[in-house]
Amino acid sequence: MYRTTTCGELRITDVNKQVTLAGWVQRVRKMGGMTFIDLRDRYGITQLAFDQSNPAQAALFDEANKLGREFVIQATGTVRERFSKNDQLPTGDIEIEVTALKVLNPAAVPPFTIEDDTDGGDDLRMRYRYLDLRRQCVRRNLELRHKMAFEVRSYLDKQGFLEVETPVLVNSTPEGARDFVVPSRMNPGTFYALPQSPQILKQLLMVSGFDRYFQIVKCFRDEDLRADRQPEFTQIDCEMSFVEQEDILEMFEGMTRHLFKTIKNIDLPRLPRMTWHDAMKYYGSDKPDTRFEMRFVELMDILQGFGFSVFDNAAYIGGICAKGAAGYSRKQIDQLTDFVKRPQIGAKGLVYARVEQDGTVKSSVDKFYSQQTLQSMKAAFNAEPGDLILILSGDDADKTRKQLSELRLEMGSQLGLRDKNKYSCLWVVDFPMYEWSDEEQRLMAMHHPFTSPKPEDIPLLDTNPAAVRANAYDMVINGVEVGGGSIRIHDAKLQEKVFEILGFTPEQAQAKFGFLMNAFKYGAPPHGGLAYGLDRFVSLFAGLDSIRDCIAFPKNNQGKDVMLGAPGPIDQKQFDELKIRVVEQE
Repeated sequence: MYRTTTCGELRITDVNKQVTLAGWVQRVRKMGGMTFIDLRDRYGITQLAFDQSNPAQAALFDEANKLGREFVIQATGTVRERFSKNDQLPTGDIEIEVTALKVLNPAAVPPFTIEDDTDGGDDLRMRYRYLDLRRQCVRRNLELRHKMAFEVRSYLDKQGFLEVETPVLVNSTPEGARDFVVPSRMNPGTFYALPQSPQILKQLLMVSGFDRYFQIVKCFRDEDLRADRQPEFTQIDCEMSFVEQEDILEMFEGMTRHLFKTIKNIDLPRLPRMTWHDAMKYYGSDKPDTRFEMRFVELMDILQGFGFSVFDNAAYIGGICAKGAAGYSRKQIDQLTDFVKRPQIGAKGLVYARVEQDGTVKSSVDKFYSQQTLQSMKAAFNAEPGDLILILSGDDADKTRKQLSELRLEMGSQLGLRDKNKYSCLWVVDFPMYEWSDEEQRLMAMHHPFTSPKPEDIPLLDTNPAAVRANAYDMVINGVEVGGGSIRIHDAKLQEKVFEILGFTPEQAQAKFGFLMNAFKYGAPPHGGLAYGLDRFVSLFAGLDSIRDCIAFPKNNQGKDVMLGAPGPIDQKQFDELKIRVVEQE
């Protein structure tokens, strides 16, 4: 055998045991007549000891001094108590007095140190991701991912769900993000698409009678990338039959509670619910971070009509109260002003007011407002001495709320209110069914075209579709949408109506979704479901700023795999086989 034990399991109770270990050389420490090697594998680190004065180790001492970082070696020896213990390691009470040493594979000097506090930058570590994965901090993320996926399967299996695989080569669909397309050699001129989600297929499984389905599945979207997005990502995809919204929220709130308990040992309370309308009104976001308060207060009735044209001509005036932040200097407030004026946010300026220790209010627009008016504003915020009020306004209420949302998050970060070890979860419900697209100049489905309207809003489909609410819901944790779904349409005529509102002709709807609409004619049960982003869920539990570090081989922020060199060119022969003519760009 290459090893009898791993590098993470030996303890003081194992003293005098004869063992064989195998792994990678983490580091070599030469201390006069002693050499110590930290041997690392997936399970931990064990110290190997070589004593030049020990006749049994004299030859091995020279061999040990020739080893370099990341050499793969095998060592046999006796477990002994360590003289200088290391309480930072589980194996820190013992070491191995080596009696046999074998180099299984030498290694070139790695381009960065294989340690938690590495000297390698992001690009370098992604180019050598197979080395980056040796680092304990990265490995822990993947172990966490494995454990979460295991617990998801365990929970859903006990709830009667069946794991079913769906195809990766499907047809391209309109709506949503852009598809990745795959040419078909056997059918020239036609293309598969990689699925953005198994949405239609899991609905067909409901028609087939598989009333509780799940799948931990790869999905693909050709869209601009951010920290919480990758071109390929993993969903915990679920669907249930004979359910209403309440059934689904109860089921998957239970799964979330199970994950928090088994993974983090946190007893999660019942999740509060917030309507989409309230989320936008009070937080400017459909995924509000509720770890801290700082809810929006609208100030139109209080601050308009006093000669300050910025406010008098605004369609929206709103603000937040930062508790205890009145001590912010003018320089800090100027930095906040620059923050909201960045092109990514787009505000034109920032108004501030401090609540002094005597209760008076001093603002940056004092000349326009009496103390009485400022006291009315203070009362609207329930502000106290020492608080700082920050106000934005604009001629577009929705845009201004989004700007105020960014300012709120920035203040939450600056004041230490966004603790990664604190979790605040909620359901956001009652989303609009549709949103207007300036680019398409039509209503678009906010979720997807198979989402059912709330039953009481169905009559509005004929009179005011923009006012229709969807039977849809998102789970939000710490300002991150970790999952979402809806009750689906199971009536063919209602589905036809929704397609019509989205601008599909009957022929287009039949061409794209005819198989689904036809399936509904053969007895589709009421059904609904949701999908969690596994990558996002893991990154939240791991306290990561990006989902990349919980994915074994991620893409960078240009959608490239710099290790594999993907995407890359292909041979002309392959284009010829696919009957694709390449047009060279000028």
